[in-house]
Amino acid sequence: MNLPAAARHAYEQLIGELETGLFPPGTRLPGERELSARFHVSRATLRVALSALETEGRLQRSAQRGWFVPAQVIGEPPSTLQSFTEMARARGLQPTAQVLAQNVRPATLDESERLRVAPTAPVIQIDRLRSMDGMPVCFDVVVVPMQRAEVLATADLTDASLYEALQQLCGLTVHRSAYTVMASVADPALAKMLGTSVGSPILIGEETAYASDGTPILVGVNRYRGDAYRFEADLYRRT
Repeated sequence: MNLPAAARHAYEQLIGELETGLFPPGTRLPGERELSARFHVSRATLRVALSALETEGRLQRSAQRGWFVPAQVIGEPPSTLQSFTEMARARGLQPTAQVLAQNVRPATLDESERLRVAPTAPVIQIDRLRSMDGMPVCFDVVVVPMQRAEVLATADLTDASLYEALQQLCGLTVHRSAYTVMASVADPALAKMLGTSVGSPILIGEETAYASDGTPILVGVNRYRGDAYRFEADLYRRT
């Protein structure tokens, strides 16, 4: 990119700091006053360099909050069902999972209908905070029928793929997922978990996953940071 010499100097300094990980994805840069002093350029010259990086997709600008490094955005390829772990690995990222709760309780009426079990039948609820390369991305709540996956009540699911655990420990393979997505905002508890601000956008995905014979395996709710998840799908018109 053709920049004036002073702007080129600031641009290259910023590139170096981004590539060495001084500002990881999702973090905010110091203020323009501090950056211009650090690089010994005027704020007008600094803005030229920042705008160049914005054009390249390396930075994002917020009128209220300053300059940010874009967060890693994840999402399944169109019409392909992937677990969180598979999405991370496909992008060369390290997936982790912190188990926040793992309890057996009676199924709610809605869960019993979706899982096709008796009302109040025992189910296992698993709450986990999912991260990629150490950055919190998703708060995940999954419910599975006790009668189909009893071993998950006590299994160590730290940093595990639930799809893989279901297959390896319970002999259950997820074949398809009925998935809906809606927009919402982060409340104080969720904002704290995901490392974002109260009221920031989130995407809520609700799913019912099925085996190849149509048996429901699990129901779940995934709450993603809005700046870290993209849902894609191929849509077809009826003929």
